Amino acid sequence: MTTHPADPELACDIFCAVVDNFGDIGVCWRLARQLHAEHGWSVRLFVDDLKVFHALCPGVDATLSRQVAMGITIERWHEPSHAGDTLEIPDVVIEAFACELPHAYIAAMARRDPKPVWINLEYLSGEDWVADFHMRPSPHPRYPLDKSFFFPGLGKGTGGVLKERDLDSRRARFDADAWWRERVGIERPRDAETVVSLFAYENPAVDALLAQWRDGDAPVVLLVPEGRISGALARFFDLPKFTAGTSARAGALRAHALGFVEQPRFDELLWAADINFVRGEDSFVRAQWAQKPFVWHIYPQADDAHLPKLDAALAHYTRTLDPSARDAVARFWHAWNGAGVPDWAGFWRHREKLEKCAARWAKELAGVGDLAGNLAAHVASRRVG
Repeated sequence: MTTHPADPELACDIFCAVVDNFGDIGVCWRLARQLHAEHGWSVRLFVDDLKVFHALCPGVDATLSRQVAMGITIERWHEPSHAGDTLEIPDVVIEAFACELPHAYIAAMARRDPKPVWINLEYLSGEDWVADFHMRPSPHPRYPLDKSFFFPGLGKGTGGVLKERDLDSRRARFDADAWWRERVGIERPRDAETVVSLFAYENPAVDALLAQWRDGDAPVVLLVPEGRISGALARFFDLPKFTAGTSARAGALRAHALGFVEQPRFDELLWAADINFVRGEDSFVRAQWAQKPFVWHIYPQADDAHLPKLDAALAHYTRTLDPSARDAVARFWHAWNGAGVPDWAGFWRHREKLEKCAARWAKELAGVGDLAGNLAAHVASRRVG
């Protein structure tokens, strides 16, 4: 394993507003842990919704205004004591996903000598324009402060995506047989069965896909973490609910409901499956590192603003596929995101090509660099300058 020189111990505040679901806090929590564990930073994470945070990290107590979990100081944002005049401003301030810092906090940043490195961490996109705006500074209109826009991305010249240094070695050591016995309570399925993990927003295409699996010739084993798609599974199997521990069978399809998978163990679910349906940003990134075929349910936006991001990701991910396989993936992803009916047989007949593509893409993406490491290098360059 490659050794990395220790970074100077820096203090960092990360601000996260939980807009919807788990994506924003999921990325921020991963980033906070990695900056602390791999770069030696002292990290304080401000979060405005600790109940959602608790689901990702059961060790977080939603009733506490201040606590420490996994070496990270966690503060409930918007408490009166968190005005800028009562906080020690750190070396680095990360404003995640365009959340707005308190005015008093910004004023305190301007008084600090030296000024903190101020970063606006943006949402992930594979679009070409991202590289042009990555790390571009923006002066504050009132205070002598510059904010850098830091763009996660899938191509060179961007911030990359989060990847812990030990992720590949953990994947190599993963014991799938033990995982199935522990998490599902059954023996690992036979090689002839296709294992699918399904983590998605509410999706009108799910009924058609479940029916195709049910009526298909090849057996499918479905793993479904409790969440927004659970109601659709319950209706399909004519059950009152589809919560953790529930199993159901129809035709060639058998399905197992899992409890909500806490973040540190989500990778194991991806490694245990043959193909992964993921949603939002955090699980989208983890699916790429899993080196398994995957299907992305992108977070829907008004006026279909999300579709160019979907197509940009497809262009990166499928670049090395032949035209037939590339078109099949694009059609399936678009159908899963609301444009048409998913064609499972037409998609999965390219399985072998998709598996090789997934491994190639993970290697290519690693060449962009890890987001936490790229961010730490950017901070170091700003502090020298």
